[in-house]
Amino acid sequence: MFDASSETRHLRHRSVHSRHPVSDRTALRIGIVAIVLVIISALFATPAHATRIKEVAAVQGVRSNQLIGYGLVIGLDGTGDQTTQAPFTTQGLQSMLQQLGVTLPAGTTMQLKNVAAVIVTASLPAFAQPGQQIDIDVSSIANAKSLRGGTLVATPLKGADGLVYAIAQGNMIVGGAGAAAGGSKVTINHLSAGRIPEGATVEKSVPTPLSQGDVLELDLNSADYATARAVANAINASKGVGTARAVDGRVIKVRAPPDADQRVGFLADLENLDISLSVPAAKIVMNARTGSIVMNQAVTLAPCAVAHGSLSVTINSNPQVSQPAPNSGGQTTVTDKTDISISSQAGGLVNMPAGTRLADVVKALNALGATPQDLLAILQAMKSAGAITADIEVI
Repeated sequence: MFDASSETRHLRHRSVHSRHPVSDRTALRIGIVAIVLVIISALFATPAHATRIKEVAAVQGVRSNQLIGYGLVIGLDGTGDQTTQAPFTTQGLQSMLQQLGVTLPAGTTMQLKNVAAVIVTASLPAFAQPGQQIDIDVSSIANAKSLRGGTLVATPLKGADGLVYAIAQGNMIVGGAGAAAGGSKVTINHLSAGRIPEGATVEKSVPTPLSQGDVLELDLNSADYATARAVANAINASKGVGTARAVDGRVIKVRAPPDADQRVGFLADLENLDISLSVPAAKIVMNARTGSIVMNQAVTLAPCAVAHGSLSVTINSNPQVSQPAPNSGGQTTVTDKTDISISSQAGGLVNMPAGTRLADVVKALNALGATPQDLLAILQAMKSAGAITADIEVI
């Protein structure tokens, strides 16, 4: 017999199984869409990295100190100073030998090729203690051809007060190479200066005013009233109202704990506080020697018209031989024939639209087709005409 209820149950069972693949595909699609949305939201919701106080300010008095010393580099492969032209190299060597108990006979003239007189410089970091190692730079002061392969003998490094704060010694690292033969010479990089990593040992520490008084001063790297206010507000919000106050556009005075350990922790908290910087003043920095031009994002350009041309002067000198007539008793002479030519290329008048973004300013300047050296004069002229709202600094 036909069982209607059984057939109905089989149909329902088949229909349920037929819906499972559809629901799985839908769930998979929903999951992929959800993952994509999470990634996109994470990318756009990530906050911009704020500037920390340690990146715009430093504690007054906590700084490095410059050291300098005179020394000798020995062991050079015939590339040292020519002692006849650099007598102080011989004097320095004689002084060193006398300190070591070696006395030269009077009137002795030393012809050295493996010794070079050098100036040693270093930067003594804040809180450096005796026994610590610091890097040093070694530079030739005479006519040594190369310092490669040389060894710096013990050289005292002095500060501005004339006291010795470190002793330098070690084998030099020179990042270059050179060769010469048959009147030809090839040089790669600079051979008359080098560096000795951890080449000096600190002998004396420099006291710092970090633990003196109840008030510390934070000095901004660049004077800016908005930045000084932002630093003071960030410190007061973290440590309490009245902890910091801005004295001017560069100095912020901060009340600090008297205990040394607490003061270190206090400064560690302060230097990691985040602040929001305002847009800096518009500025253009130009290097007249290399033609480099750097401008910040605040530089704007007003509508103006610029005509740029080029003027070139060419001078050619050709030697010419003048022969005298036969039996005239004259002499053959060589004279120079000089040709001077001047060429001028007229430049069309270029209309430069107003630009409120750095990209617009760069695009407008590129439209002139001028070289970086020409842009130095063009930017200065535009500044004088009031077409650029920026300070220009030439370095």
